[in-house]
Amino acid sequence: MTPEQSDIPRHIAIIMDGNSRWARARGLPTKAGHRQGAESAREVVYSCIRRNIPFLTLFAFSSENWMRPAKEVQALMALFLSVLNRSEIRQFHEENVRLKFVGKRSDFSRKLQERMADVEALTANNTGTTVIVAADYGGRWDIAQAARKLAALVEAGELKAADIDETALHQYTSLSEFPDPDLCIRTGGNNRVSNFLLWQFAYTELYFTDCYWPDFDESEFARALDDFAQRQRRFGRHKE
Repeated sequence: MTPEQSDIPRHIAIIMDGNSRWARARGLPTKAGHRQGAESAREVVYSCIRRNIPFLTLFAFSSENWMRPAKEVQALMALFLSVLNRSEIRQFHEENVRLKFVGKRSDFSRKLQERMADVEALTANNTGTTVIVAADYGGRWDIAQAARKLAALVEAGELKAADIDETALHQYTSLSEFPDPDLCIRTGGNNRVSNFLLWQFAYTELYFTDCYWPDFDESEFARALDDFAQRQRRFGRHKE
């Protein structure tokens, strides 16, 4: 993109933070916050469809989230499986949405891994909005696994170390087939990226809001997009 790009981002990444605090503020169990957060995720997908935004990446479960209390992790896994099993996936498919999962994946239950694969297969040929779900994902893990694949090629004599550059490493990262995010939205009041898409965020615009993720609605999304539209992205160049 150039500094004269469209005011609408092609790729939005979202760190969906604040589910637990939303629930605590209402005297509800943590799982209620995650359930409401799932509804917010559903709504933002449809907002992207309406706006013809090609790519949306949702940070659903980080590699560090395994360190949360066991009951919360179990509830998250149950919710994840429930979402993947419900008719919502069929509706996304009918809306021409492609669903893609990125992350380690191997530590999830076999049933959940199979359901992810089924959803990806079902929607693989869809050409509308692509929704990328980052699950058991970490930015440092992503870079390390790409480097490991390159090292294996060097070890096998298929690649010279001198030929490794940004392009070579990028093609082995989790989002290599997609453009880098133009905009990252983080809810919940924390102003950090929390090990999310570290490689891909080189020139991503960051937008932070105090709004907890379960309260993130169409008006909050529009506010984030309006803020993005006011920015001029130079990608290291001078304005002139």
